Amino acid sequence: MTESLAVRTAHGARRGDALWRGVRRNPGLGLGIAVLLALGVIATLAPLIFPAGSGLQVGESYAAPSSGHLLGLDDGGADVLAELTWGARISLLVGVCAGAITVLVGGLVGLLSGYFGGWLEQMLMRVTDFFIVIPVLPVMIIIAALYGTRLVNTILIIGLLSWQSTARVVRAQAKSVRERLFVRRARAMGAGHARTLLRHVLPQVGPLLAASTALAIGHAIFFEAALRFLGLADSNTTSWGQMIADAFQRGATNAGAWWVLLPPGLAIGLVVLMTTVLGRRLEQHMNPRLEVSHLGLRSFRRQHAAGRSR
Repeated sequence: MTESLAVRTAHGARRGDALWRGVRRNPGLGLGIAVLLALGVIATLAPLIFPAGSGLQVGESYAAPSSGHLLGLDDGGADVLAELTWGARISLLVGVCAGAITVLVGGLVGLLSGYFGGWLEQMLMRVTDFFIVIPVLPVMIIIAALYGTRLVNTILIIGLLSWQSTARVVRAQAKSVRERLFVRRARAMGAGHARTLLRHVLPQVGPLLAASTALAIGHAIFFEAALRFLGLADSNTTSWGQMIADAFQRGATNAGAWWVLLPPGLAIGLVVLMTTVLGRRLEQHMNPRLEVSHLGLRSFRRQHAAGRSR
């Protein structure tokens, strides 16, 4: 048992070293991780950075940025930087929770349909096709209007309507993995379906799930902002999307107060960009064979030369 624990510890250390080497070789991967971690730390420390909370009047309406208020004030005289910091908590919470639901549902559907095939695959893929052809945002609007604008409802609506692409990608990978020799050998030696899925198929699908999680977080934050802008989310909580909606509804554009509208928009764009970069780079790092489809002339020559040197 001690030897097994030592082996697992050494294996985990090798994975950590490999990830660190991947971050050093791939600046995009390190940049995505660093930016998202920084935003997460800022959101977590919001009560310490601005203990008075957001929405507290501290000056005149639409006061321009100054040394005392770096991002200026909104129509109610509240500090925009404080609202941006507190809004990160809700936006990132929705993104992480809805993204987790998306990957959980999509990954489960993809694994079961790709591994078992047959009638189960046909049934699950027909359900997936149904969700693919329906327009997602209008359906979100209808469901939000029917079931209310609570934060939990927003998370569930986004998560349960955004899993289709994850399911199809995971299904294709699972169908490929189930035909490999080590999976057939495990089945021939008496391994059950649950053990085969968890010990042999799931680790091979892991890179796609990790990439899908990063992408799903960005998409969820974007959809949350869209629902906020349409008035179909909880307006009593501060988020980046709510800041944009309030700026439009309260005449910030007419007043020329760009500092009220621009920061939350840039924050959403930054998160979507970083999650996209992180998702693609993470997938390439965890599955190096995917880099073949992204080769340019210079990278092909570099990899070809490295291969000959070996």
